[in-house]
Amino acid sequence: MANAFGIDLGTYTINLYNSSKKNFLKEINMIAIENKNTLFAYGDSAYEMYEKAPDNIKISFPLNSGVIADINNMKVLLKHFVNDISDGNYKGSDFYICTPTDLTDVERRAFFDLIKEADLKARRIYTIEKAIACGVGMGVDVRSSEGVMVVDIGYNTTEISVLSLGGIVLSKLIKTGGLEFDNSIKNMIRKDYNLHIGAKTAENVKISLNEIMKNNTNYLCYGRDVVNGLPVEREISSKAILAAIKPDIDTIVDNVKNILERTPPELAADIYRNGLFLAGGASLVYDLPVNLANGTGLKVNAYENAQDIVIKGLRDVINNPKKYRQVIHAF
Repeated sequence: MANAFGIDLGTYTINLYNSSKKNFLKEINMIAIENKNTLFAYGDSAYEMYEKAPDNIKISFPLNSGVIADINNMKVLLKHFVNDISDGNYKGSDFYICTPTDLTDVERRAFFDLIKEADLKARRIYTIEKAIACGVGMGVDVRSSEGVMVVDIGYNTTEISVLSLGGIVLSKLIKTGGLEFDNSIKNMIRKDYNLHIGAKTAENVKISLNEIMKNNTNYLCYGRDVVNGLPVEREISSKAILAAIKPDIDTIVDNVKNILERTPPELAADIYRNGLFLAGGASLVYDLPVNLANGTGLKVNAYENAQDIVIKGLRDVINNPKKYRQVIHAF
């Protein structure tokens, strides 16, 4: 059996699996380019420089809303990540890459072209729909006739899908995710506290929300005073942070309800019995599962390792290709 790599290409993070070594790699999907054409850093190292680099170093995410926006930089990144996880032993391997459901043919083709043109010497290239990989990673039998609802909340987008018989019955991709939460927090802190903060600080506020709510404390935030431009620190109320992201959470809940209203009755009955399944790094935001449960009346199956579910599902598909042949699509 040929070596195989699984790739979960997210806007914020990239997850890889190497079947020969049985190992995983997870890094920030970011690249730093010096003087327009020289690779300066990539992955977590590039993220450390984000919002701190001089003008001659451009730092960016090559993906936007789950779609490849900068294929040249993404090719460079992918080759380096695959080399890192395999110690350079990747030639002649099979590649399995997850794709969102709601893509145009051109956007879907871009994922195939990415691997083909990244000089990875791929033997074969396969795609698997991300929602299916989510279901597999959660231990759900995606091949059965039982209806399953998966809500995958990522960095840029939320994908809401109803699965049955190894396929996707209904799906909707909305542009609300972790980045929208961060932007709402940034805007609230600027408006209510006269404090300008960066994207990384806003993300830290969001991530810290679970801890500060548990300890009933506020968040000590560092930034620049909007009025005098000087660096300052201010305590941000946990209630204000929750209120800032509540409209974004409500948007996700409303779209889940919209999909439920369109779901065929027999599948809806299955979903009512089993609840909905929550995946994606942004699903770990404080109180989000509770809001979904209250808004839909359904049990919500949440996971501590929500950001790793897709790549683990992809691993299971790669290691059991005959079992999951109906969900694997060859180019």
